[in-house]
Amino acid sequence: MKELRSSMKIEIHILMLEDSEADAELVAHSLRKGGMIFTSERAETRVEYIRALERAPPDLILSDYSLPSFDGCTALAIAQAKCPGAPFIFVTGTLGEEVAIETLKQGATDYVLKHRLSRLVPSVQRALREAEERRERRHAEEQLRQSHEQLRALSVYLQHVREEERIHIAREVHDELGQALTGLKLQLAWLCGRLPKDLKALHEKTRNMSVGIDETIQTVRRIATELRPGVLDSAGLIAALEWQAQQFEKQTGIRCRVKPAVRETLWDQDLNTAFFRIFQETLTNVIRHARATKVEVRFAEMGGFLILVVKDNGRGISDEEIHNTKSIGLLGMRERAALMGGEVRLHGEPGKGTTVTVRIPRPAKNPSREKWKWNENENSFNRRPRRRAPGAETDPR
Repeated sequence: MKELRSSMKIEIHILMLEDSEADAELVAHSLRKGGMIFTSERAETRVEYIRALERAPPDLILSDYSLPSFDGCTALAIAQAKCPGAPFIFVTGTLGEEVAIETLKQGATDYVLKHRLSRLVPSVQRALREAEERRERRHAEEQLRQSHEQLRALSVYLQHVREEERIHIAREVHDELGQALTGLKLQLAWLCGRLPKDLKALHEKTRNMSVGIDETIQTVRRIATELRPGVLDSAGLIAALEWQAQQFEKQTGIRCRVKPAVRETLWDQDLNTAFFRIFQETLTNVIRHARATKVEVRFAEMGGFLILVVKDNGRGISDEEIHNTKSIGLLGMRERAALMGGEVRLHGEPGKGTTVTVRIPRPAKNPSREKWKWNENENSFNRRPRRRAPGAETDPR
């Protein structure tokens, strides 16, 4: 298409805004002489001009600047409103330099003086070529936008499926394996109680087996909790952040304090999940890269946004690391926030630490829905009011 337009081998439709029939014929002759194939329509008045634009949008508009009923700048404004993609060239008798510059600033493609019509065909060819390039660029941008939206929708779906699968697996692990192991321990205790007391070796063996079962039960609980912490669904986001901070400090020895400044309500499950997973990834990065000894966590609401700020006192992330497109962890954090209409910002100061700020719009209302809930210490599902994570240190403001 572009090559055809460039070589002018296809027919185009031209709208001429010209009050002089003789001048219009002269312009048409110059175009034919230049090898262009076209159909044309002439308009003299504003009404004829608007009617022609609406009836058959032209490929090109050639307009005189001085018209009896209205001026060329008004004609240009009308064309931009009715046919924004059509090139607009002034073909006029006289046009001062300042006026010519002003028309170009307002969006005219070019201007050609009537006593220099030798410039008309090259100007038209360039205008049509540039218009085709703009159409192709807009088409490519639209395709890119649609692809981005499709990828974003797919990402939302995959995030949802992954979290649902985590919930399902955690529940199955906690319930099925937990029940089986508890039953096995009861049977072992029953068997141990019926062994002759003089069989000390067997009694020792059953005690060791019971200890092994207890360790396995704790492992099952840990795996289920890592898949989907029950506190996130049963006690809410703040308690889950406090619990995660406590676990982080217990495992690494790095001091981690959560300071909430909001009175939590029942927020959307997707919102809770986004904040919690971003927080987990942030703490993972602290372990791997920060070389920090202290982490401070603040959670607040400001201007309709829920804001999570995580600051460590480590080496400080560099700008190169922030913009590293191969950092899957940071990309995942940004994508989770973007899916909720929010953003993640990182700032590092060499030797002073890194600050991660997560801003996500607060939902307009709290949807009511069924959510499974489970107690980490019991083999049951229940609903409970919000509570603090046990043992977590907080500093509410």
